Amino acid sequence: MEATALPDLAPSRTVHEPPPPEPAGLSRSRLLEGVRAGVPFAIAGGLLALSFGVVAKGAGFSPLAAIAMSAVVFAGSAQFAAIAILAQGGGVGAAVGAAALMNSRFLPMGAALGPSLPGRAPARAAQGQAVVDASWALSSNGDGSFDRELLFGSTAIQYVTWVGGTIAGALGGSALGDPEALGLDAIYPAFFLALLILEARSGRSLGVAVLGALIALALVPFAPPGVPVLVGSLAALVGLTRSARVEAAEAKR
Repeated sequence: MEATALPDLAPSRTVHEPPPPEPAGLSRSRLLEGVRAGVPFAIAGGLLALSFGVVAKGAGFSPLAAIAMSAVVFAGSAQFAAIAILAQGGGVGAAVGAAALMNSRFLPMGAALGPSLPGRAPARAAQGQAVVDASWALSSNGDGSFDRELLFGSTAIQYVTWVGGTIAGALGGSALGDPEALGLDAIYPAFFLALLILEARSGRSLGVAVLGALIALALVPFAPPGVPVLVGSLAALVGLTRSARVEAAEAKR
């Protein structure tokens, strides 16, 4: 008598494999959106860089040195501070110190951006090199996080016009004449005023801006260049209070 095969009554087990990981690449559409958002600041930066190229050449820099400085430093306030000191007979150490002091504002900005960047510390540090004032403000989501594609795109277009403007100013700026006579010296404060208008979306933000300005103005008569701006930025600590975070969350809804 043959044995009859009994059906397997044990429940079948379906193996659910985890979905493939999301690609870590950058979104091209978001990058292009960042480029478009950065165009107004790139235009202003290009004109400012044109002025820098002329001023640097007048201070004794060779065109190559001025262009290399813009390509490596990529920071208008730091570059103008260094040029001003060297033009007045100051030493290289003082110029580098002033530039470092002006750029030290990027330390807290980078610390705020860090959690929004993927990868280990070296990768986040490399991505953080894209931080400039306008891009940092444009990429803020308003809740403490940042859009890195928007940051990269807006910085890329600004870098192109900054270096391009310096090249034009250093090589052909003599044909322009005095940058102050053309009003190019007003571009830099107008640039930061535009950033302020962009960020002052609430009464608290406007109050922080006014407090920072008052602190800076009080220090201008006796503090070294760069110090008033840095000390004035301490007014932003008001934004760390719990009530400020609640207000930001409500404004986003």
